[in-house]
Amino acid sequence: MSEDQLILALKEGSESAFRDLVETHQNRVYNTCLGLLQNESDAEETAQDVFIEVHRSIGAFRGDSKLSTWLYRIATTKSLELIRKNKRQKRFAFLQSLAGSDEKSDSLKQAHFVHPGIEMEQKENAEALFQAIAQLPETQKVAFTLHKIEGLAYQQISEIMETSVSSVESLMFRSKKNLQKTLKSYYEKNFRD
Repeated sequence: MSEDQLILALKEGSESAFRDLVETHQNRVYNTCLGLLQNESDAEETAQDVFIEVHRSIGAFRGDSKLSTWLYRIATTKSLELIRKNKRQKRFAFLQSLAGSDEKSDSLKQAHFVHPGIEMEQKENAEALFQAIAQLPETQKVAFTLHKIEGLAYQQISEIMETSVSSVESLMFRSKKNLQKTLKSYYEKNFRD
């Protein structure tokens, strides 16, 4: 089935077309969410939300971009929405702790995330890298994750982020510089001769 046929079938409400869409794209959508959220259960839930959103709004899909680009855009948006929500909750928990609230908040603890694709001996290095990625500004984090973790080309990232290729190049340059600064002390401490 071609992409145009799939889109038409999805717009007509075909369950088998939706099942095909999910089977074809679920791993990419999950990995995109996982790369941004750095939490497996959040990534699973967000990936499900992505496909629910696709099911709800396929009628509005105009075909200006490829279906996969639209899916990445929804996955990125949903992931960033959750990141923002979690940041608001952390700020609220922090303010509660300052106000002397007795409730203990798990949201203040720094999560230690290691992508499941990382080999055991590289977990410590990967943890440092993912913590550094998590500290990047939002747009840099998205561009870096889509390019370096998902392996997307700058052109496709520009379509997903709805920006120019030169903006993506700039985001990648700045994200690499920021990661170098963040990781410099880690590597000096752990890899001195």
